Amino acid sequence: MMSISVTFNSSHRVLLGSDFFMARRPVVDRSQRLVAHELMFSDAVRDNRGPFVGGEEQPASASVIADVCEYGLARVIGDQVGILYIDAEALMSDIFGFLPPQQIILELANMPACTPAILERLSALRGQGFRLALTLNAEMHEIAPLLPLIEGVRVDVSHRTDEELAPICSMFKAHGKMLLAEHVESMQSFRRCADLGFDFFQGYFFSEPQILAGKKLSASQLSVIELMALLASDADDALIEHSIKGDVALGLNLLRFVNTPAISAHRIESLRQALIAVGRNQLQRWLQVLLYAEGGIDGSAVVPLMAQATTRGRLMELVAQKLRPGNRSIADTAFTVGIMSLMDTLFSMPMTDILKQIPVVDEVAAALLHREGYFGKLLAMAEQTEWRQRNNEQLLQSVAELNLSCNDLYLLQLATFEWSDKVTRSAHK
Repeated sequence: MMSISVTFNSSHRVLLGSDFFMARRPVVDRSQRLVAHELMFSDAVRDNRGPFVGGEEQPASASVIADVCEYGLARVIGDQVGILYIDAEALMSDIFGFLPPQQIILELANMPACTPAILERLSALRGQGFRLALTLNAEMHEIAPLLPLIEGVRVDVSHRTDEELAPICSMFKAHGKMLLAEHVESMQSFRRCADLGFDFFQGYFFSEPQILAGKKLSASQLSVIELMALLASDADDALIEHSIKGDVALGLNLLRFVNTPAISAHRIESLRQALIAVGRNQLQRWLQVLLYAEGGIDGSAVVPLMAQATTRGRLMELVAQKLRPGNRSIADTAFTVGIMSLMDTLFSMPMTDILKQIPVVDEVAAALLHREGYFGKLLAMAEQTEWRQRNNEQLLQSVAELNLSCNDLYLLQLATFEWSDKVTRSAHK
């Protein structure tokens, strides 16, 4: 089972060459399996009056790509494919020698006329092993020369009707191109795009709650929630051990978890030893993650949701740890809020009903239900880093209010992505 121990050096500093904010947005296939991360960037600079300006998502500049390559590209994309949104200036730079071509799709944005130099550059990059894609923002006759060089096309579906999308899909499919639907934010939009023939989907439709009247939790979910409730009520060890023994699968999973190098160097055979080795805080955290691992039968559709939940929880924890160093309780609570924030989607139940079954303190409830209080601010900031909107003005404001720099946030995101990927991968082996 996954290791979820906490390590973070808040004294670590890296001087980036440019000020930017980054988002790692999920791309899934028709089976809702996570297949790639789309990397998006925006400027984050201060004017003479102090507040942040900028915020529109934009192609990555050569200087931003250089920073990401030097400080953490492998931690951002993990073992997935990374889709890098670039413009013509970055295209003509010499930065690509630092990128792993087998893991990178170069997505071309706002392309100028297809000059011989542009075509020659694209051909050279293809020869190096890079895959190329195109953002649809021009007429077909303007991009026709690029078709032999690209593998796919990204199409913003949010403001296009079926009547507009159908001929676009037919045209590019006729040329053998893969289609990525951008800004798919609801299950209805996902089904619509799938019916139109799109192959891949970027958006957060998988995390939108689909509330089902009379929805019942599974037996395994109930076991985990009952154990979480015992921990929240500070029940004694004997009662907690008895609860775990009532679910054989849960007990076996716990023994697998504690018999990892991150938890114990010695073989642990009993649940009593396991509880001593893991400790209550770590056990609570493990159970919260386990709920997402239990959420899918084939482990496919649940993966992006689990990745999103663990990313929120870990980022909130690290931000709290940086802002209030030495206060482990604040950091643990921040993690809990982040990972619980998607349980309404996981269980297809209103958050109010979930909180009736999982006891939480008032500050946690206020954050989950209303985005209020200190933890509500942290949760709102974590949600804003996902860039569901077309700009990140709210993120700029939140980061400024928390007194974080873009450098701080970027480094915390690197640690977050690395940890979340490890946890998600371990949970679905």
